[in-house]
Amino acid sequence: MLTSPVLVLNKFFVPVSVTSLKRAFILLYGGVAKAVNDDYETFDFDSWSEIRSVDEKDCIKTVSTIIKAPRVIILLRYDGYYRRQPRFNRINIFRRDNDTCQYCTKDYLKSELTLDHVVPRSLGGKSTWENIVCCCVKCNRKKGGRTPEQAGMKLLDKPNKPKWSLFSNFHMRTIKYKEWEPFLSFVDMSYWNVELED
Repeated sequence: MLTSPVLVLNKFFVPVSVTSLKRAFILLYGGVAKAVNDDYETFDFDSWSEIRSVDEKDCIKTVSTIIKAPRVIILLRYDGYYRRQPRFNRINIFRRDNDTCQYCTKDYLKSELTLDHVVPRSLGGKSTWENIVCCCVKCNRKKGGRTPEQAGMKLLDKPNKPKWSLFSNFHMRTIKYKEWEPFLSFVDMSYWNVELED
């Protein structure tokens, strides 16, 4: 329970991170953050600990009391945004390529996909965002140690480094609570409406 995720907002109610429930309680108790409820009301540690939950599975039991687990907290003084790089790992490559083989363009389960070096390592290819794609086993075997051109195959999309997003460094099974939805839909809205740069 103490490792379950809590959404962290900056002082403008914009999501900036996800932390553990344990860390959220430390921030709350230390006066660095406040808990946020479904009505966007904020609570310090003392006022939050007075709230009773109907679901005992969503509570922390101490020696003297039961405290409802906050699912969203707001940092009182932080107005920035954590700028990070997406992790170069399988889950983010699969996410970037939409679990689709970049050669035959078919969708697969993650367990049926592999990674392919566009320019094979044997020909000097590096393990970078721009040289690794999601690939099915059949296409990976067909391509072998050749470039797509040499194998007579064509890439669906040119591979590139994805932009960092709030969830790009979290495992796909990270739990998202209903209390997160109003803030995540704000993120979705800003994604589509932000002015693009050259």
